[in-house]
Amino acid sequence: MNDDVPQEITSLVGREVYSKNGVFVGQVEDLRLDLDAETVTGLALTSLNDELFGTQTAGARGVILPYRWVRAVGDVILVNDVVERMKEEENEEAAA
Repeated sequence: MNDDVPQEITSLVGREVYSKNGVFVGQVEDLRLDLDAETVTGLALTSLNDELFGTQTAGARGVILPYRWVRAVGDVILVNDVVERMKEEENEEAAA
């Protein structure tokens, strides 16, 4: 295993997560790992955007986003707009 990998993984903690449309989603608090495959499988987020998650996360410490939703990692982490679409679907159901 490459000695640089743990440092790279821990550097994700504390980064802000945005949708690819620029909407703040939350902040990385921890990672979900598959130790056998040595891969990151999810991002545990806190400091969530209440407008996106609303009552769905009331009382929860945060959410875990699948790592497959990640599109880019830099100063911030960009994810698919799935979270925004979930909110839109919830609004459509409420209106029906």
